[in-house]
This record gives sequence, structure tokens and C-alpha cells, in this order.
Amino acid sequence: MKKTALLLSASFLSSFPLLIHAETTKTLPIIEQQKQVAGFYQYQAGDVQITALLDGTNFMSPSLFKDISPQQVQHILKKYYADQDKGVQTSINAFLVNTGKSLVLVDSGAASCFGAHLGSILKNLGASGYKPRQVDTILLTHLHPDHVCGISKDGVANFPNATVYVSSDEASYWLDPKQAAKLPKDKQAGYEGTVKHIKQAIAPYQAKQRFKTYKLGDEIQGFKVINTAGHTPGHFSYELKTKGESVVFIGDIVHSHTVQFDKPETAIEYDIDPKKAVATRLKQFADFAKNGQTIAAPHLPFPGIGHIYSADGKSYQWIPVHFKD
Repeated sequence: MKKTALLLSASFLSSFPLLIHAETTKTLPIIEQQKQVAGFYQYQAGDVQITALLDGTNFMSPSLFKDISPQQVQHILKKYYADQDKGVQTSINAFLVNTGKSLVLVDSGAASCFGAHLGSILKNLGASGYKPRQVDTILLTHLHPDHVCGISKDGVANFPNATVYVSSDEASYWLDPKQAAKLPKDKQAGYEGTVKHIKQAIAPYQAKQRFKTYKLGDEIQGFKVINTAGHTPGHFSYELKTKGESVVFIGDIVHSHTVQFDKPETAIEYDIDPKKAVATRLKQFADFAKNGQTIAAPHLPFPGIGHIYSADGKSYQWIPVHFKD
């Protein structure tokens, strides 16, 4: 009887490896979500809260970068272990700034202007605990669609209580009906397409006299305006000084944390004045690295907040903020 029991036990135990092997080799389906979870990130700068908002990520063709070969671009991407198959990845971010007295949105994302894969600003703003109606000020670094389209939808303001600000030089360039004729013929269609998006976005604010312009030397809700023209004629950055820290919202002085950090002299097709855009980037990068400046960037990897480091003053490295829960 004992011998039979031992044989049965041994037989039962010997089946365990087969059962374990069957469980471990079972194929599990890969669960794919349309979006990653983290769409907002809150950063405390002195007594001011900055909420980075992700609109989405996008890929740019290497051919958009000027005075650099596709092979050089691929080499840089490989060095950073970046995805090389789809092109050069970029983010589209906006920033919600709670100063304690005002709720300021810096840029607004692309909404649906560049396709359905973008347009998450409003959803992520809500997830962060705020409501669009609480925003009282919108600062646009410039009027490209991936910065202005998010302020409205179908002729209705997404931020009904906000006043929109952009530089007078920027407004003049895009809203002058005679400007298209001044451009080379191969640039006119692209310009007119951009203007169409701009006019649709700002219309509900213009209707309520909530679209305003500023000039160099002005200050808006404690933000200093900084002329960083080149990418567009009226491109401006914004500096906010808080207790113990200064943050510069840089706008589009850079589009890639890989290519344009290794080769900051590289312009991009979207630059209206490439030489001036490069000169602006070189000056700003040098100043930021020297001063340890905290920056917030709409096209650096989300959350787009961090610092710029340089060991030699020629090439640079992006140092993102350290994640805090």
C-alpha cells in the first residue's frame, strides 16, 4: 500500500514541470492603448506651479533639417538610441502656469490641425485638475498651427474667459492680406494654408476683443517678453521669475533634442529666416547653459522642462527634470 502511494505521489509530482512549462510558454496577447497614461506633469518653480500638458508626439522627415546629410541625422539618432524608422521624433507640449493670481496657458497645441494623433491638451488639462474656463491668459510664442489651433474648435473658444496675446510683429506678418504676394511663389500656398488655420483659431477671441498684441518691453501677468525671432518674424519667448527660480518658455527655438543639440547650427524647413533662427538658438543655448537656466520647451520630450548643458560650448545636451511623483 505504501509503495503504491509513493508511486502515485512521484507520478503526480513529475507532472509539475510539464504544467509549469505549459504556463510559462502560454502566449499572452499584447494590450495596445491609443495613448500613454502620463499626459500632464506638475513642476513647482518657487511659488509657481507649472503643469506641462502633452498634445502628442510626431515624427519629422530628416530632410526637413538643413545643412546636414540624412546619414548624419541617422548617426545622431543611432547615438541616442532613437527610433530611426519613422524619422526624427518631436513632442508637442503646452504649459499651464498657476501664479496664484492668474492661470496662464503658454501655447495651446495643434488640436486637429495636424491630424487625429494630436489634440490631447484639453483632456490632459482636465486630468490635471483644472478647467478651461479657469484660464484667463493665453501667451502664444508664435502663430504656427501647432501652437494656436488648440485655443478654439469649430468657431468656439476653448478658453472662454481668456485673453490671447501674441507679438505685434507676429500678428502683422500672418494677418496682413498683402503678405502672401511678397513671398516667393513656392511659399505662398503654405503661407495661405497656415493663415487659414490661424484665422479660424483666433476668430472667437477677436469677436469678443480678447485677441491682443504686445511689443518688446511689455510685461503680461508677470511674464517678461523676449524677442527670439527667426523661426517666425515675431517669435517671442517668455520669462517668469519666481522665488528662487526663473523659467523661460522658449517656444520654437529648437525642434529636436537629438539633431539640434548635437548640431545647433542646423536649421529646419519651418524656419522663415533660417540664418536668424540659428543665430537665436546659438545665443539662447549658450546663455541657458552658462546660467543654468530652467526652460520649458514645446518640442522637447515631454514634459519638456529641464536644463541645457554644454561641455565645450559647441554641442549641447538636454537634461530633463527628474521625475517626482
